[in-house]
Amino acid sequence: MTHRATRRTVLLATGAAALAAGCGKDGGGTSPDSPAPDAAEGRELASTGDIPVGGGRIFKDEKVVVTQPEEGDFRAFTAICTHQSCVVAEVADGTINCACHGSRFKIADGSVDRGPATRALPGERIAVDGNSIRLA
Repeated sequence: MTHRATRRTVLLATGAAALAAGCGKDGGGTSPDSPAPDAAEGRELASTGDIPVGGGRIFKDEKVVVTQPEEGDFRAFTAICTHQSCVVAEVADGTINCACHGSRFKIADGSVDRGPATRALPGERIAVDGNSIRLA
């Protein structure tokens, strides 16, 4: 089984390398405390018409789920289940559902609707400009 580097892995490795090199805030470059820029930032995820009212859509490559609890109200959360880090499988009946162990999260705020997960899905930043939904 191969290990695919995640953004968190890359950030941790980058931070450790910067510390080992003695690079600080005054040493030029990025501070280990500041987040690395995300290559997907600003990229269009979907059109507002692609996200159903009362539902949502999962973007597996970006590991983001975008929901529309009420018309014109778009929310975004990580698509990684807080129970055991599976990518959530579907959005249905007002919840974001993980097929691995059955956890369900509310589309309005990412809070746990049904366990075994005990922590809400963390929010993700998006920007809605006209009919375009972008990572922010």
